[in-house]
Amino acid sequence: MSVKALILGVVAVIAGVLIYETVYFVDERERAIIFQFGRIVESHDEPGLHFKKPFINSVQFFDARIQTMDADPELYLTGEKKNLVVDSFAKWRIRDVAKYYVTVSGLQSNARARLAQRVNDSLRQEFGKREVQEVISGDRAEIMETVRLAVDKEASEFGVEVVDVRLKRVDLDPEVSERVYSRMEAERARVAKELRAQGAEEAEKIRADADRQREITVANAYREAQQIRGEGDAISTLTYANAFGRDAEFYKLYRSLNAYRQTFQNKDDLLILEPNSEFFKYFKGSIEPISSDSHPIDMLGVSESTGSATEDYSLSGG
Repeated sequence: MSVKALILGVVAVIAGVLIYETVYFVDERERAIIFQFGRIVESHDEPGLHFKKPFINSVQFFDARIQTMDADPELYLTGEKKNLVVDSFAKWRIRDVAKYYVTVSGLQSNARARLAQRVNDSLRQEFGKREVQEVISGDRAEIMETVRLAVDKEASEFGVEVVDVRLKRVDLDPEVSERVYSRMEAERARVAKELRAQGAEEAEKIRADADRQREITVANAYREAQQIRGEGDAISTLTYANAFGRDAEFYKLYRSLNAYRQTFQNKDDLLILEPNSEFFKYFKGSIEPISSDSHPIDMLGVSESTGSATEDYSLSGG
């Protein structure tokens, strides 16, 4: 290797070292501080290529992305002296990197601790102004915005910007929750009992109306049945009257045969009467012949209804 080549190599190495010590690059997700013998001389928030004095200045980079400070659940007292368990978190990032380094030594843990204290104080102050109902349902958005503005103003003292503050969970104290749940359960039971009573009342009304409709329907049906039965009985009576009125003697015979049939139901039946009793009138002699004036059809109808005395009726006596 020649001397010239050696010299060129040494010069290239020195130039590379000088460039490395002079030039630095700031990423868009970072912030940079230039130190000179431990003292801050410059800070850079803009990303890109920057220059510094070689071997004299040093560069330190800090994460400029949004960070999350998730606080532990805390107990806060409302304006009506009730405890609420609140779980919250805050989003923050570096606003002034030089001030951030000076006040919290550039440590995220220190910045989070100071933010947590300020968020806690602001939340305690806001919750103390409101009642439970307002906190849970009405003023949560207002509380978060108010706390964010207050904490952001205080956090600017150590170079931090508070982007957002959120309430993840707001619960009653366990003892208070138990009492609230008991009251809610009693209220629901009262409402359920009232609804059941109303349902029973409506059911009774429906049942009474159905019974009334049934009684009306049955009464109307019974009335119509009685009318139809009365009309039928009238027609039947008229028919019998017309039939038996044509031959009175035959009607008497028919009634006597019915009486015999009802009296002597079986062989053990016993009836003691005088021989000349009117009851055995038709056993004493023959019946007079049927008048030739009787209509054959009428007599056929009677025969079909009553039957022959000799064929359908047998007399037993003791």
